[in-house]
Formats: sequence, C-alpha cells, structure tokens
Amino acid sequence: MKPLEFANFEDFIKIKGQQLPVGNWYTITQQMINDFANATLDKQWIHVDEKRAAKESPFKTTIAHGFMSVAMISKLLEGCFSIKSLKMGLNYGLNKVRFPNPVLVNSQLRMIAVVKEIEEMTNNGIKVTFSCTIEIKGEEKPACAAEFIAVFYE
Repeated sequence: MKPLEFANFEDFIKIKGQQLPVGNWYTITQQMINDFANATLDKQWIHVDEKRAAKESPFKTTIAHGFMSVAMISKLLEGCFSIKSLKMGLNYGLNKVRFPNPVLVNSQLRMIAVVKEIEEMTNNGIKVTFSCTIEIKGEEKPACAAEFIAVFYE
C-alpha cells in the first residue's frame, strides 16, 4: 500500500486515532542479523551460527534478535507515512514491548501502525505515540508489538 503523505503537522494531527497504511514487506537477511550482532556485541549462536542453529535450534535456522525488531520500527514506519515539513525526528521511547514470535532468517516483516496519541511540544515539535505491530509474513503471531514514541520537529 502507498504511504500517506502529509504536508505538515497540522494535516498529520488529523489522523490521530487512525491506522496508517500497512507497510511493505522487508526481508531480514543473515547479513543484517550479523551486523546487528556485531553492533550490539550480542553474538549468541542462535543468531549468528547457521550450522549450529540448523542442528540444535528448535527453529532449525538462525533467528534475529528481539531488539532488532524494535530497532526496525523507525525504518518500517517510513513505509507507512511521510510529513513533507518534517525537519528532524527523534526516538523518544517505548512502552509495552513484547516479542510474541521469533523472526527466522529470511523472514519478511511489515508494519501495522495506529497513531495513538499526539502531543504538542515546544520548538515546533510534536510527540507521537504509535501502536505498532510488526507482522511476519505467513505467521499468525507478530514479531513485535510495542508502543513507539517519536518526537518530530518542523
């Protein structure tokens, strides 16, 4: 589905309480998992040792880090909407984060997001709380469910 485009914050605020368009599918590769492992120093074998995972893991393959799913929220939201007047965005925090299903290597993920709350901030900013569900293609349970909070500035 095509992302929604908003001219400015005044237009974006009108969507409060509504679901954004569902994002496109995004493939999680072993290279991405390895890069995340290197960046976070979390090199547990279930993430990076493909041969051992094939033999010993109940999933029979490597899986992405749960926190990698959280780290993907900003990127996956980009596929749902844009605000033309946006000058800068910052991650503000998370609420109620859960990882109901592991993300197997080469899984495809997409975002389903609802604009839950919008608060005005100083310096031409807004604080937005998104209710986010990261779906895994072909799976009933999502990879991640979280409330993601971002601050945007015009």
